[in-house]
This record gives sequence, structure tokens and C-alpha cells, in this order.
Amino acid sequence: MASKQEQNPVEKLHLDACSPSIPKERWPGNMVSLILSELKVQRGITVPMLAMNFTWFARIAITTAFLGRLGELSLASGTLGATFANVTGFAVLNGLCGAMEPICGQAFGAKNFKLLHKTLVMAIMLLLLVSIPISFLWLNVDKILIQFGQQEDISLEVKKYLLYLLPDLVIHSFLCPLKAYLSTQSIAVPIMLSSALGLAFHVPINVLLMKARGLEGVSMAVWMSDLVVVILLAFYLLVSEHGQGGKWNEGGWWEQGIHDWKRLLKLCGPCCLTTCLEWWCCEILMLLTGRLPNAKQAIGVLAIVMNFDYLLYSVMISLSTSASVRVSNELGANQVGPAYRSAYISLGISVISGVVGASVMVAARDTWGSLFSHNDGITRNVKKILLIMAVVEVFNFPLVVCGGIVRGTARPKLAMYANITGFYLFALPVGAILAFKIHLGLPGILIGFLIGSIACLVLLLVFIIRIDWDEEARKARLLTSPVEEIKNHEDHKHSGVNNIAP
Repeated sequence: MASKQEQNPVEKLHLDACSPSIPKERWPGNMVSLILSELKVQRGITVPMLAMNFTWFARIAITTAFLGRLGELSLASGTLGATFANVTGFAVLNGLCGAMEPICGQAFGAKNFKLLHKTLVMAIMLLLLVSIPISFLWLNVDKILIQFGQQEDISLEVKKYLLYLLPDLVIHSFLCPLKAYLSTQSIAVPIMLSSALGLAFHVPINVLLMKARGLEGVSMAVWMSDLVVVILLAFYLLVSEHGQGGKWNEGGWWEQGIHDWKRLLKLCGPCCLTTCLEWWCCEILMLLTGRLPNAKQAIGVLAIVMNFDYLLYSVMISLSTSASVRVSNELGANQVGPAYRSAYISLGISVISGVVGASVMVAARDTWGSLFSHNDGITRNVKKILLIMAVVEVFNFPLVVCGGIVRGTARPKLAMYANITGFYLFALPVGAILAFKIHLGLPGILIGFLIGSIACLVLLLVFIIRIDWDEEARKARLLTSPVEEIKNHEDHKHSGVNNIAP
């Protein structure tokens, strides 16, 4: 944590934006100076988050490599097990934790540290509770997979993999809230450093456990490296909160009431469903590809292409987190103009990043496929598919950042509605028709997803353009107000009296 003498760049931007010499308009005369200040603040959030997300990608690649060394059955079982864990477990936990972003972000902007503490504890308790039914689902994964036609030997190995991965549900119940708690306060460097140390630990522990336990060892290495990150973040939190200028004594840790839980749960549903809809859509994409006439080659091509997409998604999610943090912080501080500017500057950055990312994908299309396969048919198709994916990425960047903006305004339902419309009413049906009725194959599926991404982006842009930022600031004051004021506001709502202090 910064000392009292140091000036937090976020607080500095607040002071700059509120200076008497600066007009209160959303785009004042000294716009260039404010844009540069905003870019500097966002860089401080985005760069460490980007490094952290790259370590996540690297860890997946390392785990896959160690599974591959164990043989074809272990590779297939471990990959399928990891996919099942992501879809049914980690997507749910990450989605539920997404509700922390608007609450903690706006609470930090409003300097309501009690609410920050309350939300961290409540999120951990909620995720631990939800982990219980997920655990039972994992313990019966073999029966589920066999019921859906999966081979028995693979299904049993998947169960073994998930059995030894169970501790990661508990660890993620602490890891996700800790990351959200720190990132919403623009504290990103500790997250980056702890993730890097976790990755460094992941390699040697994989070597040791793979030799000793095989598939089970690789599974155990996943949660052990996550445990390292949790311990480091928890240690940082304790030291910083108790240190000079720390917020530990602000209290609120065990003061949760029914209104606090309502505030959290109201946002948990849409955040969780939005995240799950995105993750599930990717898995449906893979299932559709598996039903193509040349399924074996098509799945191989898609897997190689998606590895590039995962790299770019690391950038997208970092920009999205930055947008969410900045918008929520400014709304919580009742800074309407800075919140508006943060949103649109984030959107501008995403458009530029999308063009750059697509250009890199096009430039790498001749060599990317050969890094994963020496099959001429696969590498040739990877070149073609990367061209389509490059166009998709141009729209995906602003799409993901728009999701961050609406999360920052504590309106995740907008992203949920856009995802349902874009991906499930457009992308999947159009992709299936183009692939199987018009016989375009994998390109048809991806063109369908391109159409769905555009539809989703258009909806979110309409939502964002129509945002009443003054009203969102008022809602942020209500969201971050003490429970007594919320009750008072609800009691007088019918009379039209606004009891939240300006």
C-alpha cells in the first residue's frame, strides 16, 4: 500500500478532475491532459493484469505439456477433466465473484472501506458454499460422461483427475475474491508478482508429482500452485491493511447484515450467468466442430486457432478489468465526468487494441500452425481460419471491454441480455446453418460467431450510449451507503424523497 505521503494516481486523477481550474463538462477544454492522465492510470492497472493473465495461459500450456508426456489417455482425460472443471466449477466461481467488481470498485471510490471488507468476507463465504454442490458433481463425473456416450476408460480417468483437483475449489473460493478485492483498488502489481511466483513453482512441482503420482500428480500441481498465490496475496493483504495508512481498523469484517447480502446476491446472478454463457458458448463451439464430417482435423485446427485467441483474450480481459475498475471507482467517488471519460477512453483503447491484435494474428498465420502440427492439411486450414478469427477479434476487443464498463456501473444484466441475444440467438443458430446446411464447415461456424459478436457489441454500445451517468452516480451513492441510509431511502421511496447525501 502507498504511504500517506505518496499520492495514489487514482486519487490524483480525482483531484485533477475536480480542480476549480477544470470545467465540470464531460469533455472539458484541457481534454488532452485528462486523456493522458486517464491513460496513465489505466496503464498502471492493465499492464500488471496482463502479465498475470499471461501466467494463467502459460500454466495451462505447461499442464497440457506434462499431461502429454504421460500418454494419449492421460492427455485426453486431463484435457476433458480440465474442460469439465472450467465449465461446471471455475466459471461459476469466477462469475459469482464478478459481483465484487462494481460493489468494491464503487465502495473504494466512495472511501467506504467497511463495505469493502464486508464484501470480501461475504464473497469468500458464498463461494465456499457453492463449492459443495460442485464437488458432488465432480465426484459423479464418470457417470455423467458415460451417460453422454464417453468411453468408460476416459471417464474413469477424468474422475480421478477431478478427485485430486477438488482442493482447488476451496482455494479458488479465496483466490477469486482476493484478486477482485485488490484489483478494484487499482492494486495490481502484487497480483502479478504472486501469479509469476505461482507459475515458477508450477514447473518443479509438476516434475516431482508427475514422476511420483502420474495423472493425479499433475492434477495436484494445479491447486498447489494456486495455493502459493493465495498465501502470497493473503500475506500482502494482512501486511498492507495493518501497515501505515492501512484500512484494517475501519472494521466491517464481520458486520454483514441481510441488506448487505441482498446487495451482493442481486449482482451475483447476472454476473455468474454472463460468465457462464461466455464459457459455455466456447464449449458448444467445440461440440459443433466435433460433428463436422472432417471432425478430427477440424477440432485440431480449431484448437490451434483458439490458442492464439486465448493469448489475445488475456489482453481483452485485462482491458475489461481496467475499464470496470475505473468506471466503478469514479462513480463511487461521485465523479460523473471522469466516469464518463474513463468509459469512452477504455472503449477507444479497445478498438485500437482489436485492430492491432487482428493484425498480429494475420501476420502470424503462416507460422502459427507449424508450431503445433506438421500436418500440411491442418497448417493450411489454420492459415485460412486465422483470417476469419482476425475479423472476429476486431469486434471481440470492444465487446469484452463494453462488458467491463457495464459491470462498473453495477448493471451486469445488460451484458447478460447482450450475450443471450448475440451468441445464443444469432451466433449458434447461424453458425450451425452455415456449417451443416450450407456446408461451409468450420468457417461457417466461425462466421456465425462473427455475426453473433457484432450483434452483441451493437446491443452493448446502445446500452452504454443510453447510460444516464448522473443517475448511475446516484445509484452508486445508494449502493455504497450505510445500511441505515438504504433502509431510510427505501422507506421514503414512494414519496420521491432522495435521502442519500450528495
